[in-house]
Amino acid sequence: MPEGSEGSDITRLLHEWRGGSPDARDRLIPLVYRELHALASRYLSRERRDHILQTTALVNEAFVKLSGQRDVDWQNRAHFFGIAAQLMRRILVDHARRQGSAKRGGRAPQLPFDDQESPSRAPAVEAIDAYALDRSLSRLEALDPRQGRVVELRFFGGLTNEETALVMGLSPATVKREWTVARAWLHRDLTGEGL
Repeated sequence: MPEGSEGSDITRLLHEWRGGSPDARDRLIPLVYRELHALASRYLSRERRDHILQTTALVNEAFVKLSGQRDVDWQNRAHFFGIAAQLMRRILVDHARRQGSAKRGGRAPQLPFDDQESPSRAPAVEAIDAYALDRSLSRLEALDPRQGRVVELRFFGGLTNEETALVMGLSPATVKREWTVARAWLHRDLTGEGL
């Protein structure tokens, strides 16, 4: 997801939107909708098979929440999609809580925490209990907020090391190192291995 011509257009429109331009949001929607839809689809492909939230509904709910983020100092398109990933995570967790997935005995998720450049492009995996994953990620964030943010951007947002580094103001090497440590910690926490 390099910051090319379309990325520059998105960044410009984000700044115009924040500046109060009445039509910037309407011009932004067609530029980001397809990618938001792909992001939502990746999220939902990791969910339990009995999950009833549809991709379009997740995109629409996320965009409504994004529309309320007018005070954010948008840095670039990667920053926008990083916040979108965070909002989608919250929507799915809230939905899982409402559905009581924790009470139905959801299994620990099988996460594709491998060394691929973009985990979102990994093959489909077994269903993930969003609530269990959120609890585990919250524990990681309490121990190391930076690692938690790296996981959120890499795993949930589908950002590359370079894009994550740009959003977080870190070097790609630091992001790679934090990603390696965080995925090992989450694997142990979710599976109970090594405890």
